[in-house]
Amino acid sequence: MSHASEAFKAARRIVFKVGSALLVDAETGAANHAWLRAFCADAAALRDAGKQVLVVSSGAVALGRRRLGLTGRKTTLPEKQAAAAAGQSLLMRAWEEAFEPHGTSVAQILLTRDDTEMRRRWLNARATTETLMGLGVVPVVNENDTVVTEEIRYGDNDRLAARVAQMAGADLLVLLSDIDGLYTADPRKNPKAAHIPLVSEITAEIAGMAEGANAAAGVGTGGMATKIAAARIARAAGLQGF
Repeated sequence: MSHASEAFKAARRIVFKVGSALLVDAETGAANHAWLRAFCADAAALRDAGKQVLVVSSGAVALGRRRLGLTGRKTTLPEKQAAAAAGQSLLMRAWEEAFEPHGTSVAQILLTRDDTEMRRRWLNARATTETLMGLGVVPVVNENDTVVTEEIRYGDNDRLAARVAQMAGADLLVLLSDIDGLYTADPRKNPKAAHIPLVSEITAEIAGMAEGANAAAGVGTGGMATKIAAARIARAAGLQGF
């Protein structure tokens, strides 16, 4: 049995982070419903096996840009915030429709960095998350991009997912991406880049291999660099991560 299979088998509570590159169709700018249906079927199977599932989901800004006609150009911070506001309902509708065939309800939780770092707000967010999961609901978490500024935002959902996993007392953090893991270099630029199947320790050399978001995808703000940062947070909290 692989290390990943053992981790999934042992985990009681799992946090999945879904990036915009997976959730949003690059050609149409709409939600990728086929991918969402497949993911939710897998998540439902985990729930049937007695696991609890939380989702940290990107995609609101990307979906909102399309709704507001802001695609194809650089947007200002107020425009990004407006896109987030317009896209949140589309994002949640997509998750609701994907989970509905499995008899599963979802609930939205919008967080800022302060919510994961200020004790009282952290406790309130944890209590809400626990209550939802106790009721059999899948929490769908996103950064509250409508109110945060560049100075106080996470800016990526990888590190937010690690903080959510820590807050929720999860056993496992899974960062889903449009690339199958860490490489010695960006495989889109360097065909000789080698895949690293397992990272046991995050050294300076490992961290140096990680790069930013895939600019060609046109969505997302993280990349492998923020996934390495999230792995550090998760490791410090005693979680396993993939």
